Amino acid sequence: MPTIQEKRIASFVEPVIKSLGFDLVSLRIIGSQKLQTLQIMAENPDTGTLDLNGCTEISHAVSALLDVEDPIQSAYQLEVSSPGIDRPLVKDRDFEKYMGYEISVETIDANEEGARRFRGKLSAFDGKSFTIITDHGDEPIQMDNLVRAKLILTDELAKQALKQSKANSKLKETKE
Repeated sequence: MPTIQEKRIASFVEPVIKSLGFDLVSLRIIGSQKLQTLQIMAENPDTGTLDLNGCTEISHAVSALLDVEDPIQSAYQLEVSSPGIDRPLVKDRDFEKYMGYEISVETIDANEEGARRFRGKLSAFDGKSFTIITDHGDEPIQMDNLVRAKLILTDELAKQALKQSKANSKLKETKE
């Protein structure tokens, strides 16, 4: 779950990323107080990827904005990247797009102590909850209890990514 600070930064960074033709996938502040990293994952909505030129373009635009807004009081580094093949599932469309794929999930429930971790195939999603099929059966998970979810690299996912990469290359060739 994003912190208040992460949500605030995303509120002014996301429109800049959108104006460049990309979608913000996630924004996190990681590291220690002495040296934090503002990690931004973004993608081209048409291809689901982000190349080096896109990373550079976003980095320059966001860096200029961060210099003005100054949202992090201590020293930090800006890191812009593609979400990668084992991407985090953050938005509703991520859960819809990757239905049937293997994911890992971390949850927290106010009624229970500590975090719980699951691994299974994403089988249902309705906006408020989703279900994964685990070795122990179906596991329904409320979105309110979700800490993080991400794809697990499997042969099936790798084949799909390769297929998508070939389609993206053909699309790029037709545009040139």
